[in-house]
Amino acid sequence: MILHMDLAERGYDILLERGALSRAASYLNLDRRVLILTDEGVPAVYAETVAKASKRAVTVRVKQGEGSKSIPVFEEVCRTLLEEGFTRSDCVVAVGGGVVGDLAGFVAASYMRGIDFYNIPTTLLSQVDSSIGGKVAVNLGGVKNIVGAFYQPKRVLIDPEVLSTLPPRQIANGMAEAVKMALTSDAELFALLEREDAMTVIDTVIERSLRIKKDVVEQDEKEAGLRKVLNFGHTLGHGIEASQGESGLYHGECVALGMLPMCADGVRERLLQVLVRLGLPTVIEGDLEEMLSLASHDKKCRGSRISTVRVEEVGSFRLADEEIEDWKAEIRSALMN
Repeated sequence: MILHMDLAERGYDILLERGALSRAASYLNLDRRVLILTDEGVPAVYAETVAKASKRAVTVRVKQGEGSKSIPVFEEVCRTLLEEGFTRSDCVVAVGGGVVGDLAGFVAASYMRGIDFYNIPTTLLSQVDSSIGGKVAVNLGGVKNIVGAFYQPKRVLIDPEVLSTLPPRQIANGMAEAVKMALTSDAELFALLEREDAMTVIDTVIERSLRIKKDVVEQDEKEAGLRKVLNFGHTLGHGIEASQGESGLYHGECVALGMLPMCADGVRERLLQVLVRLGLPTVIEGDLEEMLSLASHDKKCRGSRISTVRVEEVGSFRLADEEIEDWKAEIRSALMN
């Protein structure tokens, strides 16, 4: 299946197909220098498959985890491009999850002011969300994605078969983003997650999630308005994530927790049941005040105000702009009830 991201000259195809990775040479222009960026947690055979299909491949394998989304690692990858003689006619291919995709995309956006970038997401979280849309970034000073750009890939290959190597916790991690899409924009998808084993309908979950994000990005590529809906659960989620450090909860687990206080009571009850079914956390543990303080450094904050997303009925959302201190008070109240 091919979904086309319609962004005029920046448009591209999203190929969702089982076995797509093994046919990368047919779908991507690899007849040039190709820098393959992956991490230590991704099965090496995935990057090797792309390398074998390339005219001249250079593979860079970074450490697994958010620590690799940093300025020093970004510089290291850029130096590799420079030392290997990459030009504007060459490309970068991300083979991995959201960290790899964000880092590779930002490298591609920056090197020589922009070279081609392909994304081959290998985690469920990246397949349903972060691999499309063009938001690429690294972290700085404990703030997630604070240095980055909007830079669209040339093509995205999504192969559900690679999910077979993921442990259950990583599957649940990705499902949190699918739940986010369903809660805000697709009541039928949410109902599907309530009644079915997610992995038995995973191709449908991926497709419906991609269609939601594609539609939003096409209307608001650079987050001037509507695209803020994709941040549902992320503001508090990023605060939780930043407070935990490398050994804490995964991104999707933090987003799951971040959604809870932003739902109306009836929606929250249904969400709690789905989170339990998926193996996601339902109770925030740790210093809430520290989490709220870290969340107030989020990119969605403007001075003393913050943009928020609320779900009062499954399948719909409301964007709001409010005082940060009022938002913090609402979070405290919701979590104490």
